[in-house]
Amino acid sequence: MTQPPAIFDTALIARHLARRPQPSDFVTDLVLADLEDRLGALIRDFPRAAIIGPDLERLPASGQTASSRFTFERHAAFAGADEVPQLTGEDYNLIVSVLHLQAVNDVPGYLARLRARLLPDGLLMIAALGGETLTELREAFLAADALVLGGASARVAPMIQVRDGGALLQRAGLALPVADVETHIVRYPTPFALMAELKALGAANPLVDRPRHPASPALLAAAANAYQARDADPDGRIRATLEIVWLSGWVPHESQQKPLKPGSATTRLGDILGKA
Repeated sequence: MTQPPAIFDTALIARHLARRPQPSDFVTDLVLADLEDRLGALIRDFPRAAIIGPDLERLPASGQTASSRFTFERHAAFAGADEVPQLTGEDYNLIVSVLHLQAVNDVPGYLARLRARLLPDGLLMIAALGGETLTELREAFLAADALVLGGASARVAPMIQVRDGGALLQRAGLALPVADVETHIVRYPTPFALMAELKALGAANPLVDRPRHPASPALLAAAANAYQARDADPDGRIRATLEIVWLSGWVPHESQQKPLKPGSATTRLGDILGKA
């Protein structure tokens, strides 16, 4: 089978993560808090659960559903050449992937391999940065590249769109697929403050086809000016979009809900509308 072309330099991502001055960050905090809420709404036991993410020490050691507490087996993303970590032991009732899918080169293959490690009626949950994340920064650099260099360069990574999520889950063989999005607007004093935080989070340009020379002061200044002109609030602070896409699907099992067969309805829609 032909491998998809590499978009992300995962070895570079691992080096960026290793150089971070501190492992904690507000993006991970948001995602883990949302994960806790989503698990807490489930009435389900997960005897064997695994979680994958770029910050191993930040991943929770346990989780809580509405019916029981369980232990997570934790695995580091970007820790080796293989995009899917080597999950150990028996197959799982729950696999969670946080902030990894947005930098995976073979998304269908990644989902299929995780699905293969789930038991029947097992749940796959994924949180990834969505397509609108940092759209303001992307547009600012496009304008700066056109002004300073006369053309565009790849500086902000492409990310998954929520509208594609359900189809990807179904392609991986998962039932009852759900895709939704959480959008947050974060504000910074200046565009340079945003760029500095991205670098501190290990989120510098991860693309294989990235410019091979550091951005010049003239380019950075042009990008900051374009950003300020397009996306500054009246108080001078700039806005940055953070979009978290959540995907979930279950391995098929006979106990799950199934759609009714066509023609099996006992009430006509016209009758219901006529009574309204």
